[in-house]
Amino acid sequence: MTRTDLSAITQQTKELLKKATDKAITTADIEALRSVLRFHEYRYYVLSEPLVSDFEYDTLYKSLEALEKEAPDLVTPDSPTQRVGQGLTKDFPTVPHLVPMLSLDNSYNADDLRTFDKRVREATGKEVIEYCVEPKFDGASISLVYENDKLVRGATRGDGVRGDDITPNIRQIRSIPLTAAFSAHGIHTAEIRGEVLINKNNFKAFNDALIEGGGQPLANPRNAASGTLRIKDPLEVGRRKLEAFVYHLGYYTLIKGQQEDFSTHGETLKMMWDLGFRSPEKEKKVFTGIDAVIEYCNDFEAGRDDLPYEIDGMVIKVNDFALQDRLGMTTHHPRWAIAYKFKARQATSKLLRIDYQVGRTGNIGPVAKVEPVHIGGVTVSSVSLFNEDVIREKDIRIGDTVLVERAGDVIPYIVKPLVELRDGSETPIVFPTHCPSCSDPLFRPEEEAAWRCINIACPAQVLERLFHFVSKDAMDIRGLGAANIEKFHKLGLLSSIPGIYRLNFEAIGSLEGFGAKSVEKLRAAIEASKTQPLHRLVFALGIRHVGETMAKTLANAVQHIRDLAALSEEQLMALEDVGPKVAASVHAFFRNDDSLALIAELEALGLTVTNAPKPSTGGSFEGQSFLFTGTLNRLKRSQAEGLVEQQGGTVASGVSSKLQYLVVGTDAGSKLEKAKKIASIKILTEDEFISLIGEGFEG
Repeated sequence: MTRTDLSAITQQTKELLKKATDKAITTADIEALRSVLRFHEYRYYVLSEPLVSDFEYDTLYKSLEALEKEAPDLVTPDSPTQRVGQGLTKDFPTVPHLVPMLSLDNSYNADDLRTFDKRVREATGKEVIEYCVEPKFDGASISLVYENDKLVRGATRGDGVRGDDITPNIRQIRSIPLTAAFSAHGIHTAEIRGEVLINKNNFKAFNDALIEGGGQPLANPRNAASGTLRIKDPLEVGRRKLEAFVYHLGYYTLIKGQQEDFSTHGETLKMMWDLGFRSPEKEKKVFTGIDAVIEYCNDFEAGRDDLPYEIDGMVIKVNDFALQDRLGMTTHHPRWAIAYKFKARQATSKLLRIDYQVGRTGNIGPVAKVEPVHIGGVTVSSVSLFNEDVIREKDIRIGDTVLVERAGDVIPYIVKPLVELRDGSETPIVFPTHCPSCSDPLFRPEEEAAWRCINIACPAQVLERLFHFVSKDAMDIRGLGAANIEKFHKLGLLSSIPGIYRLNFEAIGSLEGFGAKSVEKLRAAIEASKTQPLHRLVFALGIRHVGETMAKTLANAVQHIRDLAALSEEQLMALEDVGPKVAASVHAFFRNDDSLALIAELEALGLTVTNAPKPSTGGSFEGQSFLFTGTLNRLKRSQAEGLVEQQGGTVASGVSSKLQYLVVGTDAGSKLEKAKKIASIKILTEDEFISLIGEGFEG
């Protein structure tokens, strides 16, 4: 397709979307709708390079569907509404599904669900319908076939009739059992539907590792899961930590002489859960009537960001199999199910310019300013671009039409530029050579993706360092939050970390909103922070790669904070869990004259800079090290670590042969897998850890 053709069909798409939004589409637009839908299906299913968001595609599809319903004589066999889909690759052999994997009809509001319910009731003659409601997982669809209780095949959805045979990769997914006792339910052959995904924690960890290694982060968990399934190396698939939910028993045959022992969809979800599959048994609900369904969908959408995995809606199914059979299906979707789609989290926008922000450690972060666009319930106008390499690898240019995505509470990001829509007016992005705040030359360390300003007095860094220094886990200075720091900085009352301890309280008392009581509280909080233990000061200094646990390790290794300046990188690496990156960062910080001057000034101001040797506690954990991973339900992470230290134990920063205990919460990640390979590490649940503490704990 030429650029002229692409430009024309893109313009046609925009015009049809506007008509659809304005409810101005007529039967005269049917052929145009079919044409653009075929084009966008090809871009999405075959090339994996969509030019519109899912919401925009669905809007066009539903418009065509409505027109064809109004004028059935205009329906043609090759209409996008008359087939399942498309999208096979040549990389894997293709296999037929035992029954077609149909799409779902979509809805976006309560009125659509009520219309669906009315249609179902009229078709079945029932006054009220029992529905099973479950999450709509945002991953890659798969089909699994079991014969004689053994997994014999795993395939992608493909075109809905045939899929790519990816059995070796499917076998790497540990939540898919290689054997399942279907025979206990009288079943000989079963084809079940599912969705492969990566949970949010594993996806973030994988992307962090890519970025740390100078690579480009993956766009989203769905694309990451889909792409992983097509990797040629099954061992690499295993390393990606995919998970699978199964949500539908699509087809089955019974053992001769046996009878099926279920009659509803909800019963099959429980059966698959009992057989060892991860079905939505815990998330699904069964309701009588559509009003309760709508309420549950709204509640689930409000809490979607708290889930460990991405979902993009809810699926509502008529629960009774007999009613499902009576309702039947179209060539595109079953009449007994519908997807309630949550607010769109992708949209296209125009890239207007790039701003550059300076982080606490001097990292220069490019931020794309785009035309405001509504995504997932918020208006997005700023999008992080991570670093220069991401800009180069994605070939993002000023003036590009870009696909923007927002998932959960994650900052929005640009999935890709739509290069086919360029008209020649776009301009390359030129990364700055000097700091946008202080104008000092930027520096890019070897093997790192980020450019940095290494001027410790850089005004932009000063504010970020101040925010970090006073934070709860650092010096914990209550009353000196970001808003007050910005106000004091703007008024010239605060320009550096030592300035916190020289604040002019008389001047602050004259400001609006600061009475004598609040000023005295602030003074007391600042004074109290001087007695914070050394490890908090080490953390508060904001040294790269030094978190709370590592700060304790460093503080416990010396008598005086200045002693860290005397340690070589090799000596630092001899400390518990200190690797080359941490050692290099700490060594550089304590060899910097500005850093040493800051420490001397803080010491003169009365802050604690020494670390008295800890007397033996005689606690039950003395000499033992603990590490926590995943989400704890009864304890906060900081509370659990504090309990370890109270009992004389230490908190490690990583898994190694020196670790004695790993305490595992929900959604544990790579630490758990690594610990399983070290026989000396004892793995505890949160409840087992609490039992180990003793009866003195009250949860």
